[in-house]
Amino acid sequence: MNHNTPLSPRPLRHLSEVQRRVLTTAQLRAHGVTAAETVEHARPGGPWQQFLPGVFLLHQGPPTVEEQLHAVLLYASRSPLGTQAAGVPSQPGPDGPHAPVRYPDAMITGLAALGLHGFSCPPALPTLKRIDVLVPRSRRLRSIGCARVIRTPLLPAPRVVAGLSVAPVPRALADAVAQLPDAETVRRLLTEAVRGGHCEPAAVVRELNQARLLSRPHVVEAVDSLLAEGRAIAEERLYRMVRDHGLPDPVWNVDLRLPGGPHLGGLDAYWPEQAVAVELDTRAPRQGDRPDDDALWSEYARKREHLERLGITVVHVTPKKLRDAPEQQATVVRTALMASADRDPSAYVIVLPR
Repeated sequence: MNHNTPLSPRPLRHLSEVQRRVLTTAQLRAHGVTAAETVEHARPGGPWQQFLPGVFLLHQGPPTVEEQLHAVLLYASRSPLGTQAAGVPSQPGPDGPHAPVRYPDAMITGLAALGLHGFSCPPALPTLKRIDVLVPRSRRLRSIGCARVIRTPLLPAPRVVAGLSVAPVPRALADAVAQLPDAETVRRLLTEAVRGGHCEPAAVVRELNQARLLSRPHVVEAVDSLLAEGRAIAEERLYRMVRDHGLPDPVWNVDLRLPGGPHLGGLDAYWPEQAVAVELDTRAPRQGDRPDDDALWSEYARKREHLERLGITVVHVTPKKLRDAPEQQATVVRTALMASADRDPSAYVIVLPR
């Protein structure tokens, strides 16, 4: 008997090819294979092999990378859905009868997840000796073989990549960085996350902060580079938004001052005739900060209130908004520029290069 041999009473038509080659004890039992038969087939010289506790490869020889990833998720998952392991008929999902199997309470994370997300700088998947798998803290699992168990009090919503449950990029980065002592490797990973458009810097720093990794000097150094990279990319998105949506040219990166008075603050773009300003919010929480704390907004709020008392309209945008909805942001700016004709003239301010 091998993975091509029909198992009864439940057929394997709803499973993908790799899912037919990697099955748990419970799945085999649901397909009519007794525990004794499973042990017999997995003996030395038999047609099967036990790869992880309770997880069997229905062939001999080394597993493929896809089989390893699937096996790790089966080992860590409570009970994979869509496999009829519990005797419940599978229901075709939005992707049809071969929709990706879901793995409750388990997802690939760390370097393996980054490879699945399309990162180029992590080691190639076939070279990884360990595959990190994220599970709830309450799960009683141990790391064994190629499966390294990472626990968390709150699982993020997984992404489905190649039919596998995979941690979102910020969480996968944090789990990878936790295992890496090399500053250059950490810096390359964080830089690729932003340059490749995988996620925003703030989301990465938030995960690193929650993982308490910002006390490590080499991580802090990499984060500084990440934020500088993210700032440059956000500024480029802002330039592109103004150009592509036909907005009038502003003056870029300026400081405002009252004549003979105090410094009012720096702005990323300013239209002097209309007294309209755009300010990018590229802040990211650091260790000890609370993202929901009002203090994080205090500096921005004070500056905005002061400028608006002087008759200057401030449009506040984030890198994520510029990436996901540039047309909407351009409309907001255009509306502010058009509305300037109906406002009282602003106070006279001095515009200086920043």
